[in-house]
Parts: sequence; structure tokens; C-alpha cells
Amino acid sequence: MRKIIREYTSEAGVRNLEREIGRVCRKIARLKAEGKRFPSRVTERTVERFLGPPVYFEMEAERADEVGVAMGMAWTADGGVVMPVEVLLMDGKGEVKITGQIGDVMQESAQAALSFLKAHHEDFGVDAEEFEKIDVHIHVPEGAVPKDGPSAGVTLATALVSAFTGRPVRHDVAMTGEITLRGKVLPVGGVREKVLAAHRHGLKTVILPARNRTDLRDVPKSALQALEIVPVQRLEEVLKVALLPAPPEEAAPETSDTAEETAEA
Repeated sequence: MRKIIREYTSEAGVRNLEREIGRVCRKIARLKAEGKRFPSRVTERTVERFLGPPVYFEMEAERADEVGVAMGMAWTADGGVVMPVEVLLMDGKGEVKITGQIGDVMQESAQAALSFLKAHHEDFGVDAEEFEKIDVHIHVPEGAVPKDGPSAGVTLATALVSAFTGRPVRHDVAMTGEITLRGKVLPVGGVREKVLAAHRHGLKTVILPARNRTDLRDVPKSALQALEIVPVQRLEEVLKVALLPAPPEEAAPETSDTAEETAEA
């Protein structure tokens, strides 16, 4: 049932689910009527045999802590989904490129996140001159799917800070929330669907705006018990939970000249 729901239907109701179950049952009934071997129990393999290859594929959560990749959550008409945001830095002239078919509001959120980082670059240990020498490419995968809304603000900011500081983002953390230029985290909609999406993908921690705590009463207890919900009011609180320390820099290998000088000493 779960396989049919996730890979062969995409809707808020159950009409298509009923149709797909009916297709499986009719094909089994035909095999029986023709006197052929038929399965007495429907398994995931049986589903693919009768319904063909999966039609829908869910975005998978990250499996490792990475620099410049943060996991957000989004609301759709079919329910909640997880939505990774990727940031890549390249030598350039300080230009910003945003791809992934995102709308105007989401582009503004990206600009606000970058402005916050620039205004607080000393707090993050980032040299102000880097912003003039580096091009920033922000990408939200599944470019064929339109995306918009302010709720990816904290995700965009986390991915940007991670990329500029070299601090990996925890792969088991999902987040949502709008940000302001001053770093405040504002409430968003679709909390129930977003939290369920994080739970469905096996994530461990969900970061939410503090003012969205009242929306958690609509979330099933089983999901709340499996997740650590972290309410936040400012972006600094998000980064404290989501980012890991930067890995230690490896010491440069000793050259032959250095080794000779050490031996002489």
C-alpha cells in the first residue's frame, strides 16, 4: 500500500489509489480466470509487475553531512516534501545565480539571506573581500517543478553560511521559516505536512519558527515522538543546531628542504 501511495499516486485524496488497487486486483483475477499461476499475496515486487515502473519519485534526504547543502521542507497540493538547497562557490566577480525554477519571492529570500551573511561576515569569520571575488550559484533540484514562497529563507541562509565558512550541515536536520534582514525567523504555513515529510524521510530534527509551535497540535503523536522539534526565533539559533564545526585543516606535507633544516637544527 505504501509503495502504491508513494510511487504510483500523487494526490491529496484517495481516488487514484483506489484505481491502482483495482488494476492490481483485476490483473490477478484475470490470471485466475485463465487458469494461470497468480499471487495469493501482493508484495512490492507484485505491484511493479502489475503496475509497471514507478511513476513518481520522492526527493531523497541527504545521507552524509555536506558543506553548502541544507535540507528544507515545502508544502505542495499533494502533501509535504523535503527540498534540498545547494550552494556552490566559484572564483568570479561577486555575481549571484539562482536556478531551479524558483519564483520571485524565493529569489528575494535568497538575496535577504546573502545580505544577512554580508552584514555579519565578521561573526562568521568570513573576509568581506571574498564577496567581491567569488560567484555564488544557488540551486534547488527538480528544476522542472516550480517553487516559490518565503519559507525556504532559513534553508537558503544555512546553505550560504555553510558554503562560506566550510562548516558541514547536519544531514538529519530539516528546517523551514522565513527570515528578515535582521535575522529574525518568521512563521510559515503547511507545518503539519512539512513535519510529516521530514518524519517520512527518516530525519531526526526539525527546526521551526517559534510562533509555529501551536501548529504542532495537528501533527500525529507518533511523528512528534520520533522527531526533535527545535523552535527558533533567530537565524543564529538555526545555525547553532544545523551546522557542525569546520573540519580541521590538514598540515602541509613537509618538504625536503624543511626536513633538512629540521635535521640541522
